[in-house]
Amino acid sequence: MDATKINLVNNNFSDIMLNRHSYRKFKKDVKISNEEISEMLQEAISAPSACNLQSWHFVVCNTKESKDKAHSVLMPFNYPQAETASTIIFILGDTESHLKYRDVWNKAAEKGQITVEERDKVFKSFLPMYEHANRNFLEKDATLDGSMIAMQLLLIARAHGYEANPMSGYDYDRVVSTFGLDNDRYIPITSIAIGKPDEQYKESSRYSVKDVTDFM
Repeated sequence: MDATKINLVNNNFSDIMLNRHSYRKFKKDVKISNEEISEMLQEAISAPSACNLQSWHFVVCNTKESKDKAHSVLMPFNYPQAETASTIIFILGDTESHLKYRDVWNKAAEKGQITVEERDKVFKSFLPMYEHANRNFLEKDATLDGSMIAMQLLLIARAHGYEANPMSGYDYDRVVSTFGLDNDRYIPITSIAIGKPDEQYKESSRYSVKDVTDFM
């Protein structure tokens, strides 16, 4: 991705990160086009992933029908942001991302990003590990990837001039099937409500670094 071609409303990293807050009420009349959502997701997928598997999948809910489906699986304490957000994006983990792993590395070799020898090393090391992995391993890997891209998307939303609220309060077992996707392949990681805030942020306290850190 050419960073010089990305048009951001806010490109101040410290402001984007340190002033990111989770809002629970958004302006209902704000629309975000599919084009801009696609831009944000394109920027988000620059996030790192384990072995470059990119084990993520997105469900974008920005129509009444899809928002109603999102609402049906969310817990009541998430209703305010779900009912007012411009869009809700569910981030799912893809436990079968390794099945297209060869395509990713073959393309990298074709573009000259890596040598054929380097590609073959990947096929002999990382790929077998996933092909023979159990379900627990694949779910944890997909959860790691999905979590990293979720945080990236939260910051990117701010860079585009919006605010966002991550939501994991939902009926875990119903999320994937509600959107007509394969329950065996995908797992819910989180969902993110995005829009223009329609409330004042209420400051929250954080643990001190010394309380959550051990220097060894």
